[in-house]
Amino acid sequence: MLQNDSFTRGSLKTPKAAAIAGIVFSILLVAIFWMFRISVPADPLEPGAWLVTNAGTVALAVNLVPFAGIAFLWFIGAMRNRLGQMEDQFFSTVFFGSALLFLATLFAAAAIIGAVILAFANDPRGMAYSATFPFARAAAYNIVNVYSIKMAGVFMFSTSMVSLHTGLTPRWIAILGFVLASILLLGSYYISWSILVMPVWVLLISTCILIDAYRR
Repeated sequence: MLQNDSFTRGSLKTPKAAAIAGIVFSILLVAIFWMFRISVPADPLEPGAWLVTNAGTVALAVNLVPFAGIAFLWFIGAMRNRLGQMEDQFFSTVFFGSALLFLATLFAAAAIIGAVILAFANDPRGMAYSATFPFARAAAYNIVNVYSIKMAGVFMFSTSMVSLHTGLTPRWIAILGFVLASILLLGSYYISWSILVMPVWVLLISTCILIDAYRR
């Protein structure tokens, strides 16, 4: 009897854990990209004037990235736990793999930007005239705007497919996920704020899961 009670309590806590982790991840990632956007010019070849005026804001955003990553991993783990035996091996592999690759590329870009800030603080004059800065800036830009955003699209597509077949989320959220994932995969180059589609969509999923958990 005690074992059954423990199992029931665990089953009820899992959706709430996924929802709360997803909400935390969404809020943090939106805040991170907002700070980057208002502090660093979109042009990857700009000379680096933001290192003088906005380095503190960018450093704060870089330090928030690991916490967003932890929340995202918690969200993924709780979602997979909720799926249980309904989990399809093919789509779950794509779902889990794209999530990890998204985090890896996001962490890599944040590490490069953090290294640029530290190098500039140590030797501002030398960094300003070094060829290392344009390379590092362009590398971080390409990692986020090419690789991270594409992995976010694959994650949304696979999550929508899993949700459509298992009823993990309402059907309309899964269909919306397909549409938004297509925008990320095909049109992200033309839409500068498209990276925010993914955390907003995760926030939508998390809110629905949380509402459903409290109803039950």
